[in-house]
Amino acid sequence: MAKAVSKRNSSLDLAPSKRDRFGVGQFILAVLLLLYTLFCFLPVLLVFIAAFTDETYITQHGFSFFPAKWSLIGFNSVLRYGTQLAKSYGITIFITVFGTLLGLLCMSMFAFSISRREFKLAKFLSVYLLIPMLFNGGQLSGYIVFTSYYGLKDSLWLLILPLCVSTMNVIILRTYIVNSIPSELMEAAMIDGAGDYRTFFQIVLPLLKPSLAAVGFMMATAYWNDWQNALLYITTDSKKPLQLLLINIQKSIEFLLNNSNVPASARAAMGGTIPQYSATMATVVVVIAPIMVIYPFFQKYFIKGLTVGSVKG
Repeated sequence: MAKAVSKRNSSLDLAPSKRDRFGVGQFILAVLLLLYTLFCFLPVLLVFIAAFTDETYITQHGFSFFPAKWSLIGFNSVLRYGTQLAKSYGITIFITVFGTLLGLLCMSMFAFSISRREFKLAKFLSVYLLIPMLFNGGQLSGYIVFTSYYGLKDSLWLLILPLCVSTMNVIILRTYIVNSIPSELMEAAMIDGAGDYRTFFQIVLPLLKPSLAAVGFMMATAYWNDWQNALLYITTDSKKPLQLLLINIQKSIEFLLNNSNVPASARAAMGGTIPQYSATMATVVVVIAPIMVIYPFFQKYFIKGLTVGSVKG
């Protein structure tokens, strides 16, 4: 008995030293993560600083974290398209919000269907879902189908539908449903008389919020940054999203720089100097600033939605 007590006391004496060593390890890990965060954040900070740096200073001294001369000429060249910029922002926001909500609804219902073992077509639909992930018809065939057969040329649907459903996102949602939502809960609801739609909308969908937030953020980022579909299918200026407009602005600046026959009035409209570098950084700021503002609000759900569904409790 005395030996057991002494052995227990010795183990208790060792506990603080283990905690101390663990604390030191956590401190070192925190320092390393802080350094890595600064390493990743410095390029973003440099982009914001360069957007407000004078173009002449960048040309002579290059990019710097502490420029000697500041200027808004880069932003002025972007904001000069005021009305069109506002329209493009509205189009991009509409596409991002509507496309994300529509995609989450379709993919969550799809994931719920293939997660039910009693559903006879679950295996078939799972294989059918993987086919686009392995085989792709190519951009040319997609262009012909969308424009010639569907007649969607110059339509906003072509900015929404191609990114609406993703195989990987459906797999993430299905994994979350299988591992994190008890099947007994859904069976109890069906025993009480609830159908599939009621079970999905009243039980599964509320419990699916963390995973929906994670997938929704990835979808919103994809919609926000998409410009290739707009370049292929959109011709009307009032339907051009933000990214396509900024690419056109950048091309206009490159044209002014590379064309020696540009009239003096065009250069005067730019303030006498064509802001190649600062305008480029200003366009980057205009694109990424809204995402950087929204991301902290979704970070908690983003991490939880990707990790909880991958570990079976």
